[in-house]
Amino acid sequence: MTSENPHTDHSNTENQNVLTEDRRWMQRALQLAQQAEALQEVPVGALIVLNGQVIGEGWNQPITGCDPTAHAEIMALRSAAKHQQNYRLPEATLYVTIEPCTMCAGAIVHSRVKRVVFAASEPKAGAVISNGSVFDRPEMNHRVEYSAGVCEAEASAMIQAFFKRRREEKKAARQALKEQACKE
Repeated sequence: MTSENPHTDHSNTENQNVLTEDRRWMQRALQLAQQAEALQEVPVGALIVLNGQVIGEGWNQPITGCDPTAHAEIMALRSAAKHQQNYRLPEATLYVTIEPCTMCAGAIVHSRVKRVVFAASEPKAGAVISNGSVFDRPEMNHRVEYSAGVCEAEASAMIQAFFKRRREEKKAARQALKEQACKE
């Protein structure tokens, strides 16, 4: 599924080149998501590209960083802003493995990122296509182009496997407590 802002217009050749680049960068975002998963964080990775160069990267860190704002997108925005020595990132593209939430979408608008590419939608907290679009709100002072579905299957599988493992771990912990209580 590819959803693009109606303000985006590319020729077929240009579309193919953009899609090839999008897949390339999304693969890096998936690698960053694995770093989050290794830390027992929800596996979400993000990076920001400007003129074909990565200027910022991030992965989910709210648990390890004791910071509820340490989402992958926010960490990538912070890294890119430091790299550019400017919190405004016009002409940059942000790649992220899951649809940005309201907080992240607001930060993306505020930083003036030109385009966002995300892999999988997030039906519970997504704020780009799933639960209204922060990017398409008429009162926003900046329009962000967006594309969805690049490497969607891989990103969805990673998130689903993570939460399946987490549910199994919680079930095993409850079972162990129950067995311990029965022994006493």
